[in-house]
Parts: sequence; C-alpha cells; structure tokens
Amino acid sequence: MIRVLCFGDSNTWGYISGSDHKRYNENERWPKLLQQQLGKDYEVIEEGLNSRTYFSEDKRLGKEGKAGYPYLKPCLETHDKLDIVVLMLGTNELKYAYNNTANDVLKMFEKFVQFIFNFKSQIDGSTPKLIVSGIPLVASIKMNETPDDKYFQAPKKSKELCELYKKYCLKNHITYIDNTDLELGIDAIHITLESHKKLAQKVFQEIKNAKID
Repeated sequence: MIRVLCFGDSNTWGYISGSDHKRYNENERWPKLLQQQLGKDYEVIEEGLNSRTYFSEDKRLGKEGKAGYPYLKPCLETHDKLDIVVLMLGTNELKYAYNNTANDVLKMFEKFVQFIFNFKSQIDGSTPKLIVSGIPLVASIKMNETPDDKYFQAPKKSKELCELYKKYCLKNHITYIDNTDLELGIDAIHITLESHKKLAQKVFQEIKNAKID
C-alpha cells in the first residue's frame, strides 16, 4: 500500500468558508476525495490543522500549538512509513500580525523542504517523495483594507509567494501544483466545495505520475 500524508492548514482540514468552524464531510474535502480516486492500494492520511503556520506562534488565547515545524518530525514518525508527503502551507504566515514578507515565508518553506528531504524512515531508511501544493491566492474582501484586517496586504503577498514557491520547486526538481486558479469562498481565504474537487484531481494526477520505489 502506498501511503500519502497531506500536511496543511484549514484548507486541508476542510474548513467551510464563512462558517463558524464547520468542516466539509468525508465526501467533500479534498484529502478524502483523493482517497476515493486513488483507491484501495493507497492510504491517504489527513494532517490539516486550522491556523497552522510554518514557525509563527499564534498569541491568541487557546490558539497554542499552531506552528507546524515542532510537530513535523513527530508527525512523520507517527505515520512512518510514508511514500509521499503533500505539503500545502503558507497562507497563515501572511497574517498581518506576523509581519512576514513573501521572502520570509519562502525561507520557512525551505526549512520544511530540507527537513523532509533529510527524513529517513525508521523502518527501512527511505525518504518520502515530496509534492508541494501551492496556496490559493488570498482575495481582497473589501475595497479599502486597513491594518485591522487579519489579512491586510496578504493578497499581494500571496501572489508573490506562489511565484517564489514555483521558482524554488522548478529549480530543485520538486513537483509543484499551481493552485492560483482555485476559487475562494465568502471569507476570501478558504476554498469552495468545487475547489476541493479540483484540488483533489490535481493531486491525484501528480501522485499517479510519481515514481514510487
């Protein structure tokens, strides 16, 4: 069985745009749709967490533990052995409170990539293949955004970040999925039901094209 880990944020968790923490069901969110398309010879593992970042710590009460890096190693070891890791992170690092540029987020991304490349299975010493699923473009909700908006300046930064991801992956021969065409819901952050279907199909195609030892 080929084992696939989907490591991401609320768009991997399946957050319904504009809702109060409601989640798309098992026949709607993209990792589960991916499982259905891949079939019984694959196991798709969901590791989506709302508000997950690479390194930035959420200072809000009750939002502890959102930084992905400290969890990455135990996550990979928990699900050992893995054949493929689908990484889809970066949107939350663009929150105004974290004061990150697109280049700042790229450096965080690079550390994740290098960690995954250097990870060795405790079972057989293998390293999982990496697929980078780019973030959807953050949309501007209002015509006149202000610093009070959680994602102030994020639309421009998200476009810059997608270009940086794409360039980095091309240079380093990493499979990259461009998701700038995914439709967002009412909150301009979370992808729609149709986008979950579209994303599942994109990831499916790349997994089927992957060469697994």
